[in-house]
Amino acid sequence: MPHSAAVISGLQRMVLYETRARYFLVGSNQAQTKNRVLKIDRTEPKDLVIIDDKHVYNQQEVRELLSRLDLGNRTKIAQKGPSGLSRAVSADGIVGFVRFLEGYYIVLITKRRKMADIGGHSIYKIEDTTMIYIPNDSVRVAHPDEARYVRIFQNMDLSSNFYFSYSYDLSHSLQHNLTLLQRPYELWSSASSNAEDEANKRNKQESFDIFEDEGLPTQVVYGVRAEPYYKYVWNGNLLERVKDIIHPDWLLYIIHGFCGQSKLLIYGRPVHITLIARRSSKFAGTRFLKRGANCEGDVANEVETEQIAHDASVMSFSVGSYSSYVQTRGSVPLYWSQDISTMMPKPPIRLDQADPYAHVAGLHFDQMLQRFGSPIIILNLVKKREKRKHEKILSEELYPAVINLNQFLPQQHGIEYIAWDMARYTKSKLCNVLDRLSMIAENVVKRTGFFVNRSDFYCHTLHPDERWGDLGGSISVSGRVQTGVLRTNCVDCLDRTNTAQFMVGKCALAYQLYALGMIDKPKLQFDTDCVRLFEELYEDHGDTLSLQYGGSQLVHRVKTYRKIAPWTQHSKDIMQTLSRYYSNAFSDADRQDAINLFLQVYQPAESRPHLWDLPTDFYLHQKSTMALPMDRRSYTLWWSEGVLSYLPIAFDEVPCDETMKKLSVKRANRFEESIDIYTEFFRPYELTSFDDTFCKAMTNSARCDFMPKTVGVDPSPFTVRKPEETAKSVLGNKSSKDETLVQRKTAASAPPPPSEEAISSSSEDDSEEDRDDDASVSQRSTPVKLWTDSGECSHAQEGQQQAFREPYGLTLAEFPVGCGPSFPSTIKKKYLSRFPEDSAYAVSPPQVDGGSQDVFESHVMAARGQVRPLCREDILMYREYVRNRYM
Repeated sequence: MPHSAAVISGLQRMVLYETRARYFLVGSNQAQTKNRVLKIDRTEPKDLVIIDDKHVYNQQEVRELLSRLDLGNRTKIAQKGPSGLSRAVSADGIVGFVRFLEGYYIVLITKRRKMADIGGHSIYKIEDTTMIYIPNDSVRVAHPDEARYVRIFQNMDLSSNFYFSYSYDLSHSLQHNLTLLQRPYELWSSASSNAEDEANKRNKQESFDIFEDEGLPTQVVYGVRAEPYYKYVWNGNLLERVKDIIHPDWLLYIIHGFCGQSKLLIYGRPVHITLIARRSSKFAGTRFLKRGANCEGDVANEVETEQIAHDASVMSFSVGSYSSYVQTRGSVPLYWSQDISTMMPKPPIRLDQADPYAHVAGLHFDQMLQRFGSPIIILNLVKKREKRKHEKILSEELYPAVINLNQFLPQQHGIEYIAWDMARYTKSKLCNVLDRLSMIAENVVKRTGFFVNRSDFYCHTLHPDERWGDLGGSISVSGRVQTGVLRTNCVDCLDRTNTAQFMVGKCALAYQLYALGMIDKPKLQFDTDCVRLFEELYEDHGDTLSLQYGGSQLVHRVKTYRKIAPWTQHSKDIMQTLSRYYSNAFSDADRQDAINLFLQVYQPAESRPHLWDLPTDFYLHQKSTMALPMDRRSYTLWWSEGVLSYLPIAFDEVPCDETMKKLSVKRANRFEESIDIYTEFFRPYELTSFDDTFCKAMTNSARCDFMPKTVGVDPSPFTVRKPEETAKSVLGNKSSKDETLVQRKTAASAPPPPSEEAISSSSEDDSEEDRDDDASVSQRSTPVKLWTDSGECSHAQEGQQQAFREPYGLTLAEFPVGCGPSFPSTIKKKYLSRFPEDSAYAVSPPQVDGGSQDVFESHVMAARGQVRPLCREDILMYREYVRNRYM
């Protein structure tokens, strides 16, 4: 089995140079050792002419090329005059090329910010972009409406929650990406030949897929570049014009949604919790303008949410431990909408088109079967009982559609339907909403399972948990695979949906941490540091998606359904409701036009009416209604060919000929930069800082607002904290903003004690208790021995203990015999300095016996995946430990 890795894009730094006749875009890798050049013609007023010579330049060749261009573009009269080649802008990637009524524009990423790291693969957020008009002013044919289209296009704020990565495919799940790396060599060979054939068909362009290394065997290292899942790619149409012309390293696919990462410290062991939300680019829009589904099965506000947990102490995909769980949300897959001609808080729901055979629902669930496998579980949270029928209309149509589709599916792969009126039970004093959601979540996770790239631990067999035995999904030698997915919806897929997804994610996170060996049973409780951190991550996720679709943040949060929200939350809820109403009434139409123009759903032309003159955009998103379909899909066999034969495994993850056509394989040296994650992550060829290399600013479970700073509290993030402990901890740190800022940027396993001002501000009764429980040493006169530079023992109070807390706080001077620790007599010291005040010594290394060397060697081999078989004594010792520890 060859070692595999993802192909890293070799173009991460770009500079755009311009002359009167051409733009030259020079792209280089991180080390700036390999460069490519794009030549963009500026003499064509309306056509896009791009030349990629496919040649890889070194730094010297690029300098010579730019020098020749500079000299050649100067006028003959002033050969020593101003430069003929000017530098326009520096960039980090290409968003795409767009044209309205004049010539083409190029959209470049000019600023980025690192948001997360998954196995050494960095995920960036777009911070700023620039839009440059390509044709020269001398050939520009002005149009009066061009400026208005530019303003509409720029209303799509690319600096708000658009993400990309040079080496990690964000349009696919972690399970899909790591499954690609585990496919057998025979399939790689076929994929290589298929990729080579495709490359030869593309006008005999240079193929990046196959590289034969001289002197190396053919099965050394493989890098995989998969075709993105275009449903979640937002600049796919902007790159459509050039993707078959230029080298794939130039193509950078971006997603829209949310990406957040937090650090969970388990006794100093870092575990990164990452949340990635992918918003669908099909049938995309704002709240009241996009409802239901279109005729191709794409639903409004469809978002795929993936939570990833991995042991951050090992970042390699090949030897690290990674786990993920995926769930989705989306509008009810029916033809329905809401009348907004007279704006009101709750416009009436209407069914626009009869669909007795559930054709549109079948198209939607066929997409889900291809991507996720079975079972598909629907959690419908709309209201059941209403004085005036409103939301109930959707349930009355969705349930018969599911029944109709299920009668043609095998029973074991049928769509499961769960209907629960969450709003009604929230008003009841006898029902706990989150307890009910917890029961649903447990059943869902047991049915679908989750993904983990390592096999079960031996302790899971010796000390099995009752929840672990009947867990669903697919089990293989290399780990577990999630099969199927939960699809949650209410009417808007915002507030109720986000709380339900949080409860399912919390249940799945417990199984993920248990599979990674972090906890002893797959269960997490509220009011723990871990769950509070996860809740904050999910609420940021919900606020972001709600702003994108509804125009405001969440109105009802997890604390609202737990009925522990403070009284000030009610006024905030009213303001969020008013903000959402204002956005829906006045700004949604402009945002919808910007989305339609950015996604190229509408493409301006002289013969077409303008975007702002269209009475509706219905036919822009319902394209197939304008033409008679040549092959109408069967109402009984409503799934795609080949999907049913592989269930419950998702068809997109099956190593068959159809899916392997979407892969490109690169054969290279182990230290080839295009597949070497170590070189990509650490960048040893340039001077870097820790803050740039490691994400220190992420939310940390050891922060003061998660972990109370009292000695009597267990530092484990899975210990239930009393609400007053957490409140006291937060209160004690309001007076030290600088301290909190430092804690956000460091990975300390425990924060420093609260300041004296915070302690003195508490009441008389509480202050004495705080002093006893505080992590700092008491102010009482407890004698403490300190070693001075002179070697004498002295007593000091707490203020003198600060030297212990500071690294290298004490000098390593000689200790007198009988008054402190001394060096062992077997170690021979040698002074390294000529100055007697210095304390730098050299010592001879100790001799290591053969048994210790064997133990160390076995640990190193285990990290490389070559685990030695345990001897009988080791197995008996381990069983004895488990018996004493757990039984």
